[in-house]
Amino acid sequence: MSNTRAIAAVTATIRGLIERGFDPAKDPNSDPELQGTAVTMQPPDEARGSNPPDKQINIYLYQILPNLAYRNSDLPRQLRPGETGQPPLALNLYYLLTAYAIDDAQPVSHRILGRAMSVLHDHPVLGRREIEAALPNTGVSEQFERIRLSLQPMALEDIFKLWSGFQTHYRLSAAYEATVVLIDSTRPTSAPLPVLQRGEEDQGNSSIAGVSLPVLDTIRLPKGQSSASLGDELNIEGRNLDGLIAVRFALISSRANGFTPVSLVAPAIALSDKGVKITLPDDAAAQTAWLSGFYTVTAIVQRGQQTWSSNELPLSIGPTITQIQPGNVVARDANGDVSLTLTCTPEVRLARVDDQHMRFDQTVVLLLGSGRQIAPKAPPAPPASPAPAPKSTNTLDFVFHVEPNEVGTYLIRLRVDGVDSVPLDPQSEIPQFADDQKLQVT
Repeated sequence: MSNTRAIAAVTATIRGLIERGFDPAKDPNSDPELQGTAVTMQPPDEARGSNPPDKQINIYLYQILPNLAYRNSDLPRQLRPGETGQPPLALNLYYLLTAYAIDDAQPVSHRILGRAMSVLHDHPVLGRREIEAALPNTGVSEQFERIRLSLQPMALEDIFKLWSGFQTHYRLSAAYEATVVLIDSTRPTSAPLPVLQRGEEDQGNSSIAGVSLPVLDTIRLPKGQSSASLGDELNIEGRNLDGLIAVRFALISSRANGFTPVSLVAPAIALSDKGVKITLPDDAAAQTAWLSGFYTVTAIVQRGQQTWSSNELPLSIGPTITQIQPGNVVARDANGDVSLTLTCTPEVRLARVDDQHMRFDQTVVLLLGSGRQIAPKAPPAPPASPAPAPKSTNTLDFVFHVEPNEVGTYLIRLRVDGVDSVPLDPQSEIPQFADDQKLQVT
């Protein structure tokens, strides 16, 4: 999600696109005669200044309106059923492009405006790398909706009102809309504790076409958990699974382009009376090959020379907190702050921003009890070139403030890409929370 620098990031990205459009060294389609055109971001009444350039294009954000589609809506995978939170601040931005030049034998200002409009026409969607390059660490490049640009026709009455408000003479201009900017709310989200038990056989009827095709009916998780963890044993109930050769796990994520689906084969999978038993790997290779998130599960069956794929079932694989430092009992410092370092599996994917900054390439948050969500500190800077930047990390640092009346014992959960860690005691016969997943703040 985007932070409060999101509006500035969109403006800076638009300016960067237009600047490259007037530079022949960066854009072969640019007009060499327009090289050196100044790109400014001033109010129209101050755009020319005391020493105006000969060629100029001015970008001005003249209006901000709420986006009606997301005004009162929660973004997908930001809130789970039963949780409450403040919707994001959803905004549409309106920009005015005004061209200035000395028009003698040729209307140079018309050529400047035409070139700028051509650049924006060829970039109707702002790229993630373009936004990060213009203003890094704003979150706009990772928001669920992409930023789209569209030309906004303006009636003569609207033009008159707009330029009268600037109290300056009208100049040839074009208006553009940038939608949608989603600024995350800073208010806390309520995340209720997970349910330990629920009824069995709570599923509806299913229908299939054909009786010989492989069919998966349901996935049974150990102890009725809401999500699986690496090392868990899953039971998948299904039919017509004779000839099973593999079970494929495909990640459902906006970052899935860089994730190769994982296929498990024997001995990690084995046929049972009702379907398939699967043991998720938990070795060092799995901790980097797998990611926390939402998956689809498909069975691959081979009969003779023919290979069949079953239907897909959803599965969420969550992180596991393996270590808490300095321990499960931690004291507030003189300022009332608490510092924690969590070790988790699988590792959290990282992305390199520039030579000085790294960022998490997955959404990470620590749930403290049922009322607080805490974001981690930024990852350390990447090593000096030519050393490669790390692709993932299993260490997360958190610093948060605790008032004196808030000291006590909290159940902690780690949420990565919308999937929570399972805080259950694996050795208990009945579902109960594990002591090593609790944090006592003193």
